[in-house]
Amino acid sequence: MSIAETAGVPAATTDGVTQDDLDLADTVVRELFMLIRQVKRSTERHRPEMIVDMAGYHVLAYLKVEGPQRAGEMATAFHADPSTISRQVSALVKSGLVERRADPGDGRASLLAATEEGVRVIETERRRRARVIASVLGSWSSTDRDALTGLLARFLDDYQAFENQGES
Repeated sequence: MSIAETAGVPAATTDGVTQDDLDLADTVVRELFMLIRQVKRSTERHRPEMIVDMAGYHVLAYLKVEGPQRAGEMATAFHADPSTISRQVSALVKSGLVERRADPGDGRASLLAATEEGVRVIETERRRRARVIASVLGSWSSTDRDALTGLLARFLDDYQAFENQGES
């Protein structure tokens, strides 16, 4: 046992991370996984007529937000194999939620874009999810709501900044 540990101060590893830091991180990861699982369950429970699976939903939402994209760009953005994106896109095209458009910058390529029906599906789901979350947070004080959104935004920003350090 180190001097720091006997004094009640957790020993740090060579990167400055203590066991208490690791324990906290494990708790945060567990809570995030549980939250994601609950959101998925809620989606399935409140939307039994689900037109598109969750993977397809994420592709469709991405196209709605980012606008028309090449399949390769989407594969990169999703950190997915192009064949995986191709299968998801094919199902979305078949269901009329995504369309292929000629790429004005390269006539040999096509862009994927959400159709009007695809945008309607995404907006319906967004509103449904917002109603559920608003109901969950309904009894929270405005201070607690602000703290939650502020801390989530800060956590995401810091996480992205940390990840970007590794890329440079």
